[in-house]
Amino acid sequence: MTLERPIAPDPYELLPTVPSFTLTSDDVQNGEPMDVRHAHGSVGGENVSPQLTWSDFPAETRSFTVTCYDPDAPTGSGFWHWVLVNVPAQVTQLPAGVGGGAGADLGGAFCVRNDYGEQSYGGAAPPAGDRPHRYVFAVHALDVDRLDVTPDASPAYVGFNLTFHTLARAVIRPTYQIKE
Repeated sequence: MTLERPIAPDPYELLPTVPSFTLTSDDVQNGEPMDVRHAHGSVGGENVSPQLTWSDFPAETRSFTVTCYDPDAPTGSGFWHWVLVNVPAQVTQLPAGVGGGAGADLGGAFCVRNDYGEQSYGGAAPPAGDRPHRYVFAVHALDVDRLDVTPDASPAYVGFNLTFHTLARAVIRPTYQIKE
């Protein structure tokens, strides 16, 4: 079986344009391969979400949503690895491994179910031998204190709500590949 197919568009190129702000990480870099610790356990990884820090977002930001999406998954709809919603505006960094999101330090933020069916960060796991996949880590600055979603919401439903509440977005796009 071959996985030859066109390269999927960047998901944010298909949505209304919004301003950007600064997103950095001690763990992942634009266009660079991720360490195996950020890969899924099913492919020998540790399933550790990367450290993220953001700044220079709009002053009127009231909360954030953090997402990770693989547009290169051979599904026709990509693959959602992480959707952490309702991060308070005063939180401007996430330490490595905070993938579940719940906790007093995140002010009630929570994860919706990712495409693994888990309410947490799910690491990279592209098919062996496939080209490098892009993992689009995005922090969305929002104009509301909380998105009106529950932990049972789908990533697509969260994305729909994000379209109407995103003031600005910051993105890092590392890659991951499993050689045959």
